[in-house]
Amino acid sequence: MAGLALALDLDGVLADTRPLWDAWLEDAARRARVALEVPEDREAAVVVLGEALGDWRPLLARFAADRAPLWIRPRADTNAVLRRLVAAGARIGVFSDAPRELAEIALAHAGATRLVEVVGTLGEVRAALGEDVVVVGSRAELVGLR
Repeated sequence: MAGLALALDLDGVLADTRPLWDAWLEDAARRARVALEVPEDREAAVVVLGEALGDWRPLLARFAADRAPLWIRPRADTNAVLRRLVAAGARIGVFSDAPRELAEIALAHAGATRLVEVVGTLGEVRAALGEDVVVVGSRAELVGLR
């Protein structure tokens, strides 16, 4: 495993952030008393949120920190595989279309922060770990790595 670099899809492998994101959108719209029509693609949603809510990132971070335990819990089996891979010399990155604030909180609640070298978009993870990074999209794919 030495020299192996992995890019894990946060939502597919470690923690599905979509329910938390959707709950925050609903809460933010209610609190701001605005109809939030955001695209499904969260990278595109950032622009819409900036126009509708202004500085929305601290609001998301607070909401996610308070409510992440409702949706995200560590998975002992997944974290055991990650620990084994890291101990064998693998480098781990996590990618998501979720805003970084949400991704980092989800990663912390999944119990995997200390095992991950870089968090960002797939492009950012590839830039940090190399273009030959192995992309892992599901828990089953992660478990299948030997």
